[in-house]
Amino acid sequence: MNLIQFVRIIWARRLVILLSTLICAVAGITVVQLVTPKYVAQSRIMLDVVKPDPVTGQVMATAFLRAYTKTQIELMKDEQVARMVVQDLGWENDPAWQRRYQERKSTDDRTFQRWAAQQVMDGANARLIEGSNILEISYTSESPARAKQVADALRKAYLALTLQSRREAARRNADWYDGQAAKARQLLVQAEAAKSKYERETGIVLQDDRTDIDSARLAALAQQAGGPIFAPMVQDNGVATAQLAQLDVDIATASKTLGVNHPQLIEMRRRREVLVQQAAQEKRAAAMAAGAAGAAAQATAGLMEQQKAKVMAQREKVERLRLMQDEISLRRDQYNRAVARSAQLRQEADVVESGVTELGGAVTPQFPVFPKKPLMIGGATAAGAGLGLFMALLLELFGRKIRSADDLQQAADAPVLAILQSPLGETRSRIGAPIKELLGRRGRGIKLSRA
Repeated sequence: MNLIQFVRIIWARRLVILLSTLICAVAGITVVQLVTPKYVAQSRIMLDVVKPDPVTGQVMATAFLRAYTKTQIELMKDEQVARMVVQDLGWENDPAWQRRYQERKSTDDRTFQRWAAQQVMDGANARLIEGSNILEISYTSESPARAKQVADALRKAYLALTLQSRREAARRNADWYDGQAAKARQLLVQAEAAKSKYERETGIVLQDDRTDIDSARLAALAQQAGGPIFAPMVQDNGVATAQLAQLDVDIATASKTLGVNHPQLIEMRRRREVLVQQAAQEKRAAAMAAGAAGAAAQATAGLMEQQKAKVMAQREKVERLRLMQDEISLRRDQYNRAVARSAQLRQEADVVESGVTELGGAVTPQFPVFPKKPLMIGGATAAGAGLGLFMALLLELFGRKIRSADDLQQAADAPVLAILQSPLGETRSRIGAPIKELLGRRGRGIKLSRA
């Protein structure tokens, strides 16, 4: 079948196609006029997931961002949010909504709150705008005013619920940390009491650097014994000794020129006797100092050995005290961290931000999103034309007719030698003859002959 034959079939069945198109177009117009229109109103909020928390300073990780946004979208359609919307709009006291509730199915045994919340959930929707952190809240209703009203109420209820949930979670966590802090404090008091009792029993006290007094004393003795000992040496180069040697030289020199009884020489000899006594005293003092230094060194060494033995004897007790001190430090750290975390959560419970920024409110929709009259009527018309074409081809398939020489040639499988037209066809307008021939319209005297 070529294109000309296909056009001839369509033209022959044009009434079927036209009738199907008209029926579908009328049906589309009727549906558009009878169906209840749906209006959609949108309001927007911005999720503050990219800026740090004002209390904790934390920023949400990218790995949890998708789950967080999905949670917020599902929360927007949650029954708790819907109940808050119903309460905020006062549907419970609205006669129209009470009448609709009374007209529900007899098998529906839900309370008004649950039934009304379901009406909100059925029309509520939310989506995250691609490439942003803006959440668009939408509500579909038969009334444009109601669509705007509920969309704004959904945003308000979501913001209130988010803030309330954050505060309640912070308070619950703060209460839990308070309990942990109380337990840690009790354990800390017990650990400190056990350490104090053990210190009284053993007489060992740890200093701030975790060392006991005896160990600190041993370290001081070891440092003292290990240092150099400076003691005066017994030698002949003291002050008096030097003066005595010089005076001897002067006496020897003066004896060469002066007599034995010369007063100057006698004075020099007297001075020498005094210097001899002073030099002897210097030697005795040096010897005594050296002996004292040696005795002190021996005493220090003895004390160090005694202290070392004492420290070694009580090493196990000191180590036990250190373990007790470690436990006290651990309990104190746990207590401080629990108290700090509880205070932070208490501060977070008093926060006024919900982590969501409110953007523009909903606008009353002017045109319904359903039905789209031009689209539905045009679609119905196109569907009717397609259905009519299908029916025409189906009728042609089950009732094949010969409308042209091409059809005859395909049907008889023989060449057509000539086409004879009626003389009446010659008197008609020659302008329409090619079109009639194209569409296969036969005159009264068309005769087909074949070999």
